[in-house]
Amino acid sequence: MYNTVEATLGAHTISIETGKLAKQASGSVVVRCGETVVLVTAVGDKVNKPELGFLPLTIEYQEKMASVGRIPGNYFRREIGRPSDQEVLTCRIIDRPMRPLFAAGYFAETQVIASVLSADLENQPDMLALTGASCALMLSDIPFAGPVAGGRVGCIDGKYVMNPTVSELKLSSMDIVVACTEKAVVMVEGSADTKSEDEVLDAIFFAFTELQSLIVLQKTLQASNGKEKRVVEAPKMDEELYQRVMESAAAQMGNIISTSDKLERAGKYDELKTTVVEALDADGERAEEIKELLSKFRKKAMRTKIVNDLVRIDGRSVDEVRPISCEAGYLPRTHGSALFTRGETQALVSATLGSERDQQRIETLGGEENRRFMLHYNFPPFCVGEVRRLSGPSRRDIGHGNLARRGMEAVLPAEADFPYSIRLVSEVLESNGSSSMATVCGGSMALMDAGVPISKPVSGIAMGLIKEDDKVVILSDILGDEDHLGDMDFKVVGTADGITSLQMDIKIDGVDREIMGRALAQAKKGRIHILGEMEKGISTVRTEMSEYAPKYVAHQINPDKIRDIIGPGGKIIKELSAEYDAKIEVDDSGLVKVFTSNGMNLDKLLNRIKAITAEPEVGAVYKGVVKTIKDFGAFVEIMPGTDGLVHISELAKERVNKVTDVVSEGDELEVKVLEIDNRGRIRLSRKVLL
Repeated sequence: MYNTVEATLGAHTISIETGKLAKQASGSVVVRCGETVVLVTAVGDKVNKPELGFLPLTIEYQEKMASVGRIPGNYFRREIGRPSDQEVLTCRIIDRPMRPLFAAGYFAETQVIASVLSADLENQPDMLALTGASCALMLSDIPFAGPVAGGRVGCIDGKYVMNPTVSELKLSSMDIVVACTEKAVVMVEGSADTKSEDEVLDAIFFAFTELQSLIVLQKTLQASNGKEKRVVEAPKMDEELYQRVMESAAAQMGNIISTSDKLERAGKYDELKTTVVEALDADGERAEEIKELLSKFRKKAMRTKIVNDLVRIDGRSVDEVRPISCEAGYLPRTHGSALFTRGETQALVSATLGSERDQQRIETLGGEENRRFMLHYNFPPFCVGEVRRLSGPSRRDIGHGNLARRGMEAVLPAEADFPYSIRLVSEVLESNGSSSMATVCGGSMALMDAGVPISKPVSGIAMGLIKEDDKVVILSDILGDEDHLGDMDFKVVGTADGITSLQMDIKIDGVDREIMGRALAQAKKGRIHILGEMEKGISTVRTEMSEYAPKYVAHQINPDKIRDIIGPGGKIIKELSAEYDAKIEVDDSGLVKVFTSNGMNLDKLLNRIKAITAEPEVGAVYKGVVKTIKDFGAFVEIMPGTDGLVHISELAKERVNKVTDVVSEGDELEVKVLEIDNRGRIRLSRKVLL
């Protein structure tokens, strides 16, 4: 049955319709705002596969170029291959709040696909896709405990704005995506222009209040068009076997969850698994079940120890940060580098400077964009002691890199003050939690080592949460096991003055304002502590750049001279670039940017450019070449492409009857500039120099 409902969110009307498109999907909706239209479908396989032990959920988000009336710019002229980084990031934003809300025991292969069918380039489609994904699942027979609503909050002139348009976002000092249920916030991700904890908290719960209208919208549509939900049985635990597992493992479990070294702890746990399985399952028929129950016991033991004793796996208190060591300038040939180690997490970050030509070019729905600052995060298998085939960056790699990049963008100098393109590469060499935050810390130090004049150093910290009944414990600088066995992963990036980016994912029903406020306050304390440790590695931005970094100079020329430096078919600029091993960029205003790795070459090249683009000056003397002879005088080229007239009366002291009596075409002639009129015509004289 076709049905449509709508609600107002901020200054915009959002409508959701169902029953017209993609009716064979388990659930499908079309979400509209302005002229932006997104189709979202959800399909769950009919066969439940509890033997998998996990939910095989796939989230896809596709930006169709046809939606803006453009043809893709690739060779095949169609959307092919891997998704863009923006599409990957949107997939993650949709996936993270949805995944914890599927019913226990539901293991059928499930796919949600969001396709942008029309985009007006003002109302952004990603938030429509997030809400649409929840609504499609709500209307389907898939056991999903939604609804979830998603939106973006900005801040313009001190006022919070819900779902700002693309134009408004350019004026905003904040860009934070919030996903929530009826009761609580379940996901946060975004960046801010160094905002205080209170300002960020207010923004998040402003969005939570505003998004309730979309919750009501989905419930209304489900009441009229929703399918009956499938009934799945939650996995049943053998209580008797679980009791025997606990009894067999109790003596060793306390020692394991108190072993601080990650590899040693993992080794002890593997030994315990073998021991318990051999003791309880001599025939080997229930080995996997016993291992799952042992994992459940380990999770319970670790959480109980933290909640009751306020002591963590590695012996730290709940707000204590692991030992930190850091070193700037670790790599000799990079333009900047830093090695940052926090506990058993280590990141080696290098900084590379380039010209405007090195900016990343990104094809988006709005056209091609250039990105001046790039951060690439790599997580090789050896960093966690694993063997795995090397491939391209995963969705996780792209997400972590984006969070770190957005956290550092707020402190970068303006391009007019520092015209270099900047690329950071983070190689995670060891990982036991918070590798993305180690990337932030190492990246900030690498920028300082490269001589990039950032406004303030930036650090990052990952916060965790353990909630047992009414007891809530917030953890600073979480380990990998605390992330895996805990209830929250809350990453906060910022300077000593405020927050620049953040990301929160939770595994429980949600967090309220009080808990989130405590987490942000504790994160600030940890962030400032980390900044103090970073200062021991590098305290100020280097005043001199690496000898291997490109040297830069800008020179303003008359825009009319651009053609002279470019040359026919780019001949002159190509020859100069090759001769001086340089990159030369000229914009329409006549600003010439020169990048070269050799300082001496830079001076020589600049002199050549000045000679080619020099402007004649009244009173100056030039040695020129006679190009054309007329009855009334001779035209002399005094600079490449610039000539002036020596009138017949200015050729000699005596009277001249014919110009050719004094000069011929091709003669070299020393002349003086007498006048340059308002039309740029140059009057020359030979006579005054005789």
